[in-house]
Amino acid sequence: MQISDLPYPDPGVPDARSGPRFLLWLGRGQLGGQLKSLCWGMLHFTGVAALPYAVGLGVDAVVDRQPNGLLLVGLLLLVTGIAISVGDSMLHSTAVTNWITAAARVQQLLARKTAELGSALTRRVAAGEVVAVSTGDVEKIGWFVEAVSRFLAAVFSVVLVCVGLLFYAPELGVVVAIGVPLIALAPLPLLPRATQRADVQREKAGKATELASDTVAGLRVLRGIGGEELFLGRYREASQEVREAAVRSARMWALISAIQVVLPGALMITVVWYGAALVSDGRIAVGELVAAFSAVATLLYPLRHFQEIAMAYSFSRPSAQRAARVLSLTRTDAAGERPAPTDPVTAPAAGGDLYDPRTGLLAPAGRFTAVVCGDPDLAGRLAERLGGHPMDGDPVSEAGTGAEADAGAGSGAGSGAGSGADEAGAPSVLLGGVALDELELDTARTLVLVQDKDPVLLSGTLRELFDVPASGAVESGAALGAAQCADVLDALLQSAPDGVEDPMDARITERGRSLSGGQRQRLALARSLVTDPEVLVLDEPTSAVDSHTEARIADGIAALRAGRTTVVLASSPLLLDRADRVVLIDGGTVAAVGTHRELLQHEPRYRAVVTRETDEEQRLGGLELTELAEALTEIEESA
Repeated sequence: MQISDLPYPDPGVPDARSGPRFLLWLGRGQLGGQLKSLCWGMLHFTGVAALPYAVGLGVDAVVDRQPNGLLLVGLLLLVTGIAISVGDSMLHSTAVTNWITAAARVQQLLARKTAELGSALTRRVAAGEVVAVSTGDVEKIGWFVEAVSRFLAAVFSVVLVCVGLLFYAPELGVVVAIGVPLIALAPLPLLPRATQRADVQREKAGKATELASDTVAGLRVLRGIGGEELFLGRYREASQEVREAAVRSARMWALISAIQVVLPGALMITVVWYGAALVSDGRIAVGELVAAFSAVATLLYPLRHFQEIAMAYSFSRPSAQRAARVLSLTRTDAAGERPAPTDPVTAPAAGGDLYDPRTGLLAPAGRFTAVVCGDPDLAGRLAERLGGHPMDGDPVSEAGTGAEADAGAGSGAGSGAGSGADEAGAPSVLLGGVALDELELDTARTLVLVQDKDPVLLSGTLRELFDVPASGAVESGAALGAAQCADVLDALLQSAPDGVEDPMDARITERGRSLSGGQRQRLALARSLVTDPEVLVLDEPTSAVDSHTEARIADGIAALRAGRTTVVLASSPLLLDRADRVVLIDGGTVAAVGTHRELLQHEPRYRAVVTRETDEEQRLGGLELTELAEALTEIEESA
């Protein structure tokens, strides 16, 4: 795989059981690149290892006054120099290729997983951890993958030097052969502590990143309540903790580096002292001493790769562990639901009902259904379930025993409830009798679109914002009109540079932070309406707008989505009154079904959620209704 061939056509299915297994999987996926790097590294290090012997032969040729020997040594040095330079250049090229391709593979896997999980990702993994994995961690993982081949080439050169000295100068070769393994193994007792300190540093850095991300995202709110200094102080404290942890980690690695300098130096002194004694006794030639000294000096270069591979693994192992944790997440929750099968199921025919066996919620095809939940968190989890993305720890009922369960069982959606339940008995949401989590991801996303209560706007022009997969039946102008975005278009056009006359060409800043919350919410709603999915699920789509705008948006949604299945999770009477049917979810199951006015009149739990009545107000309201009924009865009897 070359850099020019990126991205991968298919990054593969990773082994995400653990960090080391993930690193091993990455290495196996790049065997070709690793072998190339290893071969060039062996050529480079062989040239480096041959230099001491060439120098020793040259000294012997001078001492023995052999011109032909000097010529031979000159040719050997020329060949060695070419091998070193060519091998080093190609080793660097292949190593960088391995690094970038490994990092690119991890980034593709993370991007694919992010697209698969959608908004569920940041609810299962902290935002700071996601940022750390997708930025710094991929570089550390790529570093270890490319360092393996260079380390193996360095091992080859060390063995080559030691074996060569055993044959060239046996007396000194024995000293070097014993000393080099001791130097290589000396830092091992310190590595666990160095790794532990590095893990602490990265953990604190991840928390600081998450705190910074949260602070930036809520900067407008912080300024409004005067909380900037408070959060800045917290970030300063987190930053200082990261600094202290980094210093502690650096001290340990500095100690390891010092060992890698002191011990080779001690070996070199030993070789020179012992070799000088051997030369004075006439047991070895001067050239052999020079060759042995040069060999030990040369070994400092490959021995540095021993320290590098230890550092690379220590830094990449927790990074790989975090990446594996993200990549191991599935579309289904941890309560026993199975992931999507290998063989995808055929998409359901158009016009099927949306049915959730857990809660008993039924959204008939082509109808505008509003769902009222007393718990906003439950509403968000239910919206994710309706999109085929159940959440970890979803507390909603395991069985649909609500008022609509029987009705759902008799419909097209409910008749397939059994087929959507996995071995653990956790049923999935059905569309037209087909479980959403059994469909291919692209198919499920095309059929059901979920807009959560905090939608994200990407930077770019408004035209680019609306460049999303869509049926083509809804124009952007109609969607913007239904979402009441006229003032948003005017604001974008006023802030646009001179020469921009079409608001569709106006640019939106990162996450739409230059717009108000209500403006961002309406643009996101218009984007969702443009896609025109078979089923559209909206979670509190008008929570940040005023009542007059909300009423017009409710009419716009009802008109634009006529004949299409629409589910809105809300508690606003203006939206509920426009719905064809309203469903009350209480205790994780369907508690009542009807129109807004019917439920408001006959269902106290519904009235409490919609009107925000307290328990005392409900009691008094019930007494007033009872007294009114008694008065009407007395009037009828007297008549």
